[in-house]
Amino acid sequence: MEGFTTLLIVLGVFILFAILGYNRLVRLRNMAEKAFASIDAMAKKRYDLIPNLVATVQKYMEHERATLTEITEMRAKAVSGNLSDNEKVDLDNKISRAMGGIMVAVENYPDLKANQNFMQLQGSLNEVEEQLSAARRAYNAAVTDYNNACQMFPSNVFAIVFGFKTKRLFEVSEKERQNVDVKSLFGS
Repeated sequence: MEGFTTLLIVLGVFILFAILGYNRLVRLRNMAEKAFASIDAMAKKRYDLIPNLVATVQKYMEHERATLTEITEMRAKAVSGNLSDNEKVDLDNKISRAMGGIMVAVENYPDLKANQNFMQLQGSLNEVEEQLSAARRAYNAAVTDYNNACQMFPSNVFAIVFGFKTKRLFEVSEKERQNVDVKSLFGS
């Protein structure tokens, strides 16, 4: 009888350990998904600003029309809702690069820089970009915690058993890591 009681205690501890491990993985996954939802909300604000910015800039930047068209197409794809999380990450990175290119090109248009509508849109976009940056940092922190739990022993055993998969971080592309050539911005 004593052996049976010991077996029940060991089994109870194991079940409790499994429940706690599973619940921790669920909590961490949900925190990562919540952080991703924040990025989605900020990206939606950005996508809502893009048509206004493009319309304002188009008047001044006829020869940059291809870039503006590309941004508009990427925005349409982003708001379609048919993307996986990884595709959203890739598309968000492409939009960030393209928007940066427009802001650099704007420097060639003094009338545009003085336009009040453009200045308000640019300020709004800068604010959204800062919020997106903060949301990405929060997401990366949540994903790192979740991925650690999925990869570190003993929680990785539960991750494998219950089918938890690691998530991708938002990362800066190799092109964005390079130093900006300020000389080329000023035509020198």
